[in-house]
Amino acid sequence: MSILLPITLMVPAPISLIIIAAIALLIFGPTKLPQLGRSVGTTFKEFKAGFNGLADDEEEKEEPKKLEEVSTVKAEDKVTK
Repeated sequence: MSILLPITLMVPAPISLIIIAAIALLIFGPTKLPQLGRSVGTTFKEFKAGFNGLADDEEEKEEPKKLEEVSTVKAEDKVTK
């Protein structure tokens, strides 16, 4: 058997998700569970925004280099004309 499992084995079954939700309801209670879900959602949203911010920063670092190359080429064209 290979070390890599098929993707179907890694996806939890619906009954497993129901059991996990029931245990979470028992542990946190019906009043705390919505607050917990809200905070997890906010955390994921901030993480995604931060990750996208890092990708945007890398693109901004590349753009000035391209602008410098274009301005250098235009300056050289003016000198040769």
